[in-house]
Amino acid sequence: MRIMAIDYGDRHTGIALSDLTGTIAGEAFVIDDWNSERLADRIAAEAKERGVSTIVLGYPLNMDGSAGPRAEKSLELRELIKERAGLEPVMWDERRTTVDAHRIISENGRHGKRRKQIVDAVAATLILEGYLNKNQGIM
Repeated sequence: MRIMAIDYGDRHTGIALSDLTGTIAGEAFVIDDWNSERLADRIAAEAKERGVSTIVLGYPLNMDGSAGPRAEKSLELRELIKERAGLEPVMWDERRTTVDAHRIISENGRHGKRRKQIVDAVAATLILEGYLNKNQGIM
């Protein structure tokens, strides 16, 4: 029942995985790839290798709730993942996750290059935690 959350970016995509029970967030990492087809292949391979049963894909809506160009790109990635992984990603409203990720990283004294390397993984973890909390009735 492992769950994978994705914070999709143009060059860097954050991935966060739950524990085996789908209860808490565990490992997080970044896949560096600008090509959405290769990225979908990598996500599908990671999902299969790690026994993922649910994929949660960040859906970057505008602050007014409308869908812009980034949201459209996420919907396109959703179709590629569905095709390659055989799992239909759950779309998750990710407004403010990147802002919150930067805040968390700053509060923990990370700056410069190291910050850029981990912000997407932290944002993916926030997406995963939000999804897990909602499914556990915490929110």
